[in-house]
Amino acid sequence: MDLSWMAWTAPTAVFFSAIGTILALMAALYFLRPDGAEPRPGLFFGLATTRGDRLFISLLGSAFIHLAWLGATGYDLKWAAVISFVYAAIVFRWG
Repeated sequence: MDLSWMAWTAPTAVFFSAIGTILALMAALYFLRPDGAEPRPGLFFGLATTRGDRLFISLLGSAFIHLAWLGATGYDLKWAAVISFVYAAIVFRWG
C-alpha cells in the first residue's frame, strides 16, 4: 500500500494513536459504566448529550481551536493543545 501521499510523521502517528486510544478507553468505559450512555442535560450547550456526543463535540472544537490558533498566531501548537484540553474538560463537565 502506497501511503506516500500523506505526511506520516511522528506527530501524525501520535495524533492518530491518541484518537484510537481515546476511542478504546471510551468503549471500555461504556462496558464498565454504561450509565454514561443515557443523555444528560448540559449547562454549556443547553442540549442533552451522551458521553460519546461530548467526545465528538470536544474533538471537533479542538480541531477548530488548532486551526484558529494557526491562522491567528502561527505560534507553537502547544498552547492550542492546552486550550483544547481545557475546552474538553469544560465540555465533559458541563457540556
